[in-house]
Formats: sequence, structure tokens, C-alpha cells
Amino acid sequence: SMGHMMGWPLPECFLGMENAMTFAFTQFLLLIPIVFLNRQYYIGGCKALIQRAPNMDSLIALGSGAAILYGIYAIYRIGIGFGQMDMDTVHAYMMELYFESAGTILTLITMGKTMEARAKGKTSDAITKLMDLAPKTATVERDGTERVIPAAEVQPGEVLIVRAGESVPVDGVVLEGASAVDESALTGESIPVEKQAGDTVIGATINKSGYFKMRATKVGDDTTLSQIVRLVDEATSSKAPIAKLADKVFVPVVIAIAAVTTVVWLLTGQTVGYALARGISVLVISCPCALGLATPTAIMVGTGRGAVNGILIKSAEALETTHSVTTVVLDKTGTITQGKPVVTDVLPFGAERDELLAVAASLEKRSEHPLAEAIVSEAEKEQLALLPVEEFEQIPGQGLRAVVEGRICLAGNRRMMEANHVENGELFSRGETLAEDGKTPLFFARDGRLIGLIAVADVVKPTSAQAIAELSDMGIEVVMLTGDNERTAEAIRRQVGVDRVVAEVLPQDKEREIRRLQESGKKVAMVGDGINDAPALARADIGIAIGAGTDIAIESADIVLMRSDLLDVSTAVQLSRAVIRNIKQNLFWAFFYNAIGIPIAAGVFYPAFHLKMNPMLGALAMSFSSVFVVSNALRLRWFKAKHAAAHTAPSPSDGGAEITTNQMTANEEKGETTMEKV
Repeated sequence: SMGHMMGWPLPECFLGMENAMTFAFTQFLLLIPIVFLNRQYYIGGCKALIQRAPNMDSLIALGSGAAILYGIYAIYRIGIGFGQMDMDTVHAYMMELYFESAGTILTLITMGKTMEARAKGKTSDAITKLMDLAPKTATVERDGTERVIPAAEVQPGEVLIVRAGESVPVDGVVLEGASAVDESALTGESIPVEKQAGDTVIGATINKSGYFKMRATKVGDDTTLSQIVRLVDEATSSKAPIAKLADKVFVPVVIAIAAVTTVVWLLTGQTVGYALARGISVLVISCPCALGLATPTAIMVGTGRGAVNGILIKSAEALETTHSVTTVVLDKTGTITQGKPVVTDVLPFGAERDELLAVAASLEKRSEHPLAEAIVSEAEKEQLALLPVEEFEQIPGQGLRAVVEGRICLAGNRRMMEANHVENGELFSRGETLAEDGKTPLFFARDGRLIGLIAVADVVKPTSAQAIAELSDMGIEVVMLTGDNERTAEAIRRQVGVDRVVAEVLPQDKEREIRRLQESGKKVAMVGDGINDAPALARADIGIAIGAGTDIAIESADIVLMRSDLLDVSTAVQLSRAVIRNIKQNLFWAFFYNAIGIPIAAGVFYPAFHLKMNPMLGALAMSFSSVFVVSNALRLRWFKAKHAAAHTAPSPSDGGAEITTNQMTANEEKGETTMEKV
């Protein structure tokens, strides 16, 4: 449309007044597919106008629609001009074709919305994946025989059999047998829970060792897993979209100015064409390309910077909302802690350290208990040779008994030692102290005498304390929610410095706690990694999932931390604040530009200075404002998170205890990450 003004080599059939009709009609034909592809603006915008709640779509529909209608009117006037050989009319209306204004408006706005939509994630997949967690089959005991049936057909009261490695099909009560059940996915408890007759088991948890029979108590929609699915669904669908300032204030004001402009020029005796041109100029120049791009472009650049920093932001709303977070709720297992038990203390008593570790690893090598894996891997790390083991025996709820090199050895908890009359008040007291610190003490005896204890715990991640301190420094309250026991939770609280702890919470309790915080007027971000966190992640204003966590947690969240590092939570908040600052700058310039451009377009300065603007120049000016806004948004590409110096690693505790931690230090100048083992 502007090629003839720029001196571009357009085909001859579009140049000169004699080809005015071809030039005009070709533009109209080229515009039709653009209008068809963007018809949702007209449908939504007109509906909003009818309901007296005009929004951005209404302004787009009015601005582009008025330009199209006036362009069609201009085609008729050109045709009439040719019919009457009135070349002045032909020339005048050839310059007043506004099809390119309509096309530009629709295309730029759609580009902005497309960029925004690409960043959005779907939460419906989370519900599907949650449902897939439930075991598909169950082994049921009917008429004295075992039968494998679909889990959906299990009836309350039926007796089920669960072997090692199988998932528990439904909620129920253990009738006979003993095992360790991994409930971490649902409760957050990092250590598998010992189950004996009379204990409850939850559907979709995993039987790590042993064999047991259970009676089904809750099936179908009543199971804990089904309740989590329902909570995720409800919490996701109840999220309200952020109301945009432009919709509420800017749009009605602009529409009113355009209408008043047209009426005033008609009343002053100007032609309908002139009055309409002024009204359309107001709509076109204010048509929110700058406003429409102010948010999505800043968010798109911010999202890109997040990805570079290992932070995946799924939606514009997530990035917009994160800056106003006042409370961060953290899950414990796998979020603050590593999520995997490791040996923290080796306390020999009457034996060498390596000797104690070799005996312990030899015994635990045959055990199916997850704590055993930590001891065996510690021995392998120190390259200790395992000893031959005979007459191996597991004692449910207590530990192990076996013969090692011809000597009877015991491994287990304090209860096992006392049952076998192995006493040592000093070592038991040390065990209690370690338990107070959230560690699990395991005692080892040989020939009726204690040879030491090994403590195993889910240790805190190296950067957790620093990340929590940074969040506190930013004025954000930090709360820890965990399904783990009170004592372990309190020990972790002392180590990392969270403001408040809520322990022993079930998945639905986590969601309820988030809702309670929201009802007290707080903007809440939830950080978690397990299936048990999914409802809370979906309910929170911002759900942040640890990248090493489950697919369900990742799907339910708004933000995913790919590096599984809590420091990235403070980075995400800093990034969000930088983006919001940028958006405010963009909106300021967009409004400032409109404050100057609208009066010129309306013809306010025409009587005094003969200054007016035709819609084509309005569209051009509008494009320049968009370029300005996008350029400002691109400044976010230089965003860098500011982190305080890392906290020093804890020194080894007294009494020969050995603490193994990995301290990560970031080399910000070179942008590389180095690992140092302390």
C-alpha cells in the first residue's frame, strides 16, 4: 500500500491514477484472508460491546472494522469518480484507503498473542498422568484361590495380596505379613514406612520389601489418589485470569473519544468522510499494538531468559504473578533435601571405622530396605571389601541377624538391640541426639556387643539455606510443608532457617494449607516435586516444580526449575520483578504516545495549526510505537540474577562423625558451574 510512496518497483497495473481501482480492490482482496483468520476479535469484541464490557478485542474490532468499512466506501467513491471523470475525487480517495491499517493492526496483535500462547502449558495432562499412576490390576483372594482382576473391579472388604515390588491397588488395612512401603510419592515421607498387621496402606504406593495381605477399605473414587486427582482438577479450573488495566480504563475512554471526535466534526459542518477519517484515526492510532505488545513481548523475552537460567515458565500469568508473591511454601523431600537417604555419621565403638562399615554393608547388602542402599553405596564409595554372610534372617520392624565370618551379627534399631540384650547407654544416647537432628540411627552388634552406629538421613541440598535466606531478604515469608514426622521437619527447619513448619500433612492438607494462606490475603507460591504436591501446586497462585520431580508435579506447576536448585526460586522472583518493571515502562510509553497521538488524530490542533493525521500515518506511527516497545522489552536479554555469597558448608561434627555434602559454587563471570566436594 505504501510502495508507490517509497518508490518501490511495483507492477505497472498498480501505479498511476488510471489504475486506482485495481490498486484499491487488490488491497481489499489481500485483506480478506487476514480478517478471516482473525475473526475471533470481531466475534469476541462485538459480544463484549453488546454486554457493555468492552475489552481489547472490542478496540481491535472497532479500529480495524472502521478502517475496512471506510476503505470499501473509498472504493465506491473511486468508482463513482471514474464514472463522472472526476479525477480529483479519485486522487483524494486513492490516498484514503485504510486496508493496510486494518491488516497491520490484526497481524501485530496476533503476533503478540501467539508469542504469549506459545509459552502456556496445559494442565489437563497432569490429571491424565495422575490417573495412570493407579495400578491397573490387583491380586484378589476369592474362594481360597488367587485371581488377578482389574483394579477397578475390587470391592470394599475383599482380601488382596501384595508382593515385593508391586503397587498397592487400593486403600486398605494390612491383615497379615510385614513390609516397607514407599509412600514418598503421596505423603512426602522420604524413608519407606514399616507396615504390620493393622496398619493402613494407601493405593498407588509401592511395596518395597516383604509380602502382605490387606483388606480393601476404599475403592474407586474414594481412594486417596482419586481425591488428589479431583483436587488438581478443581484447583486448576478455579484460577482466575489477571484483569488487564487497559480493558477496564483505556478501551472505553478511546471508544468515547473516537465517537465524540466524529460527532464534533460533523457538527462543525465537515463532510461525513472527513469526520469519519478523524474518528478512525483515533481508533487506529490508539489501537493497542503498543499496549498489546507491551506485555507479551516483555514476557516472551523474560521467558527466554528464564530458560537460559534453567527456569521454564509456562504462562504469561505465571511470570506476571510471581513478582507479587508474599509467601513461598516449600515441600521438604526432594525440594529442600536431596530426596535420597545417604550416610551422614559413622560412629565406631570398640572397632575400626572401616571394620564397622564393612560389617554393616555386608549385612545390609542382602536387605531390601532403602536405608541399606545408603550404607552399601557408602562402603562401595570407600572401596571396602564385603565379607561372607551366612544364615541371613530379616526381623520385621527391627532389623537383620546373620553370621559374618563365623560371628553372630545384628543390625537394626534400638528396639532390636534391647530385644537381644545388647546395651550401651552412651551409644543409645548418641543415637537419640542424631534422631533429634532428623537422622535415622542404625545400631550394629557382634557377639552380643555393640560395635557402633551409622546414621542415615535425607540431607539438605547445598544451596537450600542460602536460597531461603535470600527469599527472606526479599521480604518473602518461607513456610515448609511436609508429610514427614515433626522431629525430622524441626531438624531441617533449624538447618535451613524457614520461618514456619507444618509437618505430617497429607496431600489434601497441603492444598488446604495453601488455601488458608490465600484466604488470609497472601499471594502464595508452592515449590514441590512429588505427586502429593500436585493439588497444592495447582491451588497456589504460582506452582513451582522441581525438574527432577514427578511428571505430575511438573504438569501441575506454572514454573519448572530444571536444575532442581532452590536458588532458582529467588531467580524466578527477581526475573518476574524485572519483567513487570519492563512492562510498566512499556505501558507508560504506550500511554504517553497515545496521550500525544490521540489529540492530533482527533484534529484538536487542526483549527490552530492545520495539523491533522490521516489513518495511514496513524497506522505507521502506531507501528513505530510497537518497535519502541519491543526494543525496550529486548533489554531484558541482559537480565542477571543477583545472589548473595554461598553459605559455608557445615564442619564435621565431633566424635568421628563424617558428613558428606556437595557444595555447588557458581562462577558468574564465566557463566560456568563447578562442583567441589567438601
